[in-house]
Amino acid sequence: MAEYLAAWLEFKAFGLKPTTMVRYTDYVHNDLIPAVGALRLEELSHHHVAEFIRRQLDAGRGLITLHRCVATLSSSLNDAVKQHRLMHNPARYATVPRPPKRVYVCWSPAEAARFLRYCRAVDDPLTDLYEIVLGTGMRRGEALGLHWADVDIEARVLFVRYTLSMINNSVPVFTKPKTKSSYAWIGLSDRVAEALTRQAERTRGRPGDLVFSRPDGQPLRPEYVLRHLQQLARAAGVPRVRVHDLRHFAATTMLASQVPLAMASKTMRHSTLSTTTEIYGHLLRHVAQQAVASIDAALTDAENSRRQTTTTVRPHLARPEQPVESPGSIDQLA
Repeated sequence: MAEYLAAWLEFKAFGLKPTTMVRYTDYVHNDLIPAVGALRLEELSHHHVAEFIRRQLDAGRGLITLHRCVATLSSSLNDAVKQHRLMHNPARYATVPRPPKRVYVCWSPAEAARFLRYCRAVDDPLTDLYEIVLGTGMRRGEALGLHWADVDIEARVLFVRYTLSMINNSVPVFTKPKTKSSYAWIGLSDRVAEALTRQAERTRGRPGDLVFSRPDGQPLRPEYVLRHLQQLARAAGVPRVRVHDLRHFAATTMLASQVPLAMASKTMRHSTLSTTTEIYGHLLRHVAQQAVASIDAALTDAENSRRQTTTTVRPHLARPEQPVESPGSIDQLA
């Protein structure tokens, strides 16, 4: 297994993003090879995988990390099946407890406005970065990887062509977005266009083509942007959030304003509508209630309008004929 996993890593290096490759390498060398490296590939069984999971859980391994580690093992074994080196993947049906669903902290529009007012009041250099993420729903790496060549303020559009990542929290790399839907254009509101215009003035003469960078033109470190955001949030008196939560603000604000789900999903550049539904389903229930209420109101209004414009005609009832007295028998007439 150790030899196979090492060879598999070399093979995967040609198609993986640098950050993904670093994570795979960490799992393979620090977790998988120490646990199952002594086994032959064909010896690996469901039992070995289950035992690996049990030991990781007993050691207090985080569930998200464990999920990713087992997924890495499963991916390597899937390739072994494709190469006809295994009949089946013993990690395919491995059971790992699901991590608890993350509870997102999302600002209200009033809190977001308060935060931006404070940032402008202290003339913070990252004010326009946060304004743009709030106003477009861009991911942190996308905003930090944005180049001026991909921005057209006059046409009110920007193009997401790169995302900034860090290898081992030290080496910056620019990669393509992870999905085709992420590699797309985003419309710009007046506020976002004004923020980009201010940023262009602020960075005039700065080396490089990055929209947001250090004075020397080098990219901003993502962890610095996060730490700075939380310091500003504390000073502004609003809840502490992550940079990615600013993206959630954009989505929740659109859906709460009854923007159609398909349009919100397109703006957020989710790969499928189901992704939007899974993340923001709690909001969609409220929107769905408003939708059926609008149908109710339309039908009720139509019925009321009909009653007001239609004249009621009382039907004419014929008087019943009076019974004719019998003339009696022929004998009585005689």
